[in-house]
Amino acid sequence: MASTRPTVRSIAAALGLSRATVSNALRGHPGVNTETRKRVQAKAAKLGYVAHPFAAQVMSQIRRTTTNKEMGALAVLEMHEPDRSADSAPFHADLFAGVRERAAALGFTTSHWKFGPGSDVSIKRLGQILHNRSIRGLVLLPTWSEPDFSELDWSRFTGVYVDYLIQRPALHTVCCDHGLTVFNALEKARERGYQKPGLAIAHRTNARLHGRWVGAYLAYLNEHPELTPVPPLVVDELSPANFLPWFKKHRPDIVLTHWLGAPDQMKAASTRASRTPGYICLNIQVAPAHFSGFSLQPKKLGERAAELVIAQLTHGDSGPPSLPSTTMLPPKWREGATLRPPP
Repeated sequence: MASTRPTVRSIAAALGLSRATVSNALRGHPGVNTETRKRVQAKAAKLGYVAHPFAAQVMSQIRRTTTNKEMGALAVLEMHEPDRSADSAPFHADLFAGVRERAAALGFTTSHWKFGPGSDVSIKRLGQILHNRSIRGLVLLPTWSEPDFSELDWSRFTGVYVDYLIQRPALHTVCCDHGLTVFNALEKARERGYQKPGLAIAHRTNARLHGRWVGAYLAYLNEHPELTPVPPLVVDELSPANFLPWFKKHRPDIVLTHWLGAPDQMKAASTRASRTPGYICLNIQVAPAHFSGFSLQPKKLGERAAELVIAQLTHGDSGPPSLPSTTMLPPKWREGATLRPPP
């Protein structure tokens, strides 16, 4: 019995269009004008057309093995923010490296663009440039301020934001599991005999993480009544002026923080008779090699972002998704000399 399942051929015949035009319209290709794309997609929906889940993958493999032509292009967008900490530069560089390497393995080229105040191009102008170059896949690097990419014409693009939630527009996101980072840090501290852990964090970082460090810290202490609780230090900016009074008052025997100045301050404030408190760095991206702590694995985050964007391109997606999701990757532990060795 012949199949009645609608195909690209049957949709093209029904609309009087070429198969190439219908195929490109279903994939959201920028070469098809908006009116035609909507017309094709409406007809496909009416007929109940469902794309074969492996068709794009098979065709990509065929083209890749028969020519040297690249499969497509991604753009990595970075907002120029003069007030952003210089420590973010290596993190962003690793994110971009991850996107570039994974995209290349999947047959895509990658370009890096900066926009915003102090740069040569506005985000609106950048959107036009990318559209003219037929670049539809975007990876958005973390912003220091609240992310806002709403000025882009999202009918032309699909994208992933590499951080926590973004609302303008609401996109899929990729980030490290910061709650798991603190949970794992406390597990290591408890296993090594520490009984009074403390957490110190800058207010801006806490806000960007939606309170995940503090929330995980309090939840862990609630589940482990054998530990002595220390109120978390959350201040505008971590410095000796606000860290030392908190440390001297509560005397934690180990501190979890992203502030690299904490070990020297704790050592100076400790008496000769007492042990130097332990220290776990919650982001060792720019920390000295002897620091114990967790890597947020920015290169892996970039790789996963590239995979998600390319998957969206393969399915012909454009615009904000109807149900934005967050993909979290685990942190990676680095053993160092700032806490007791394992038992």
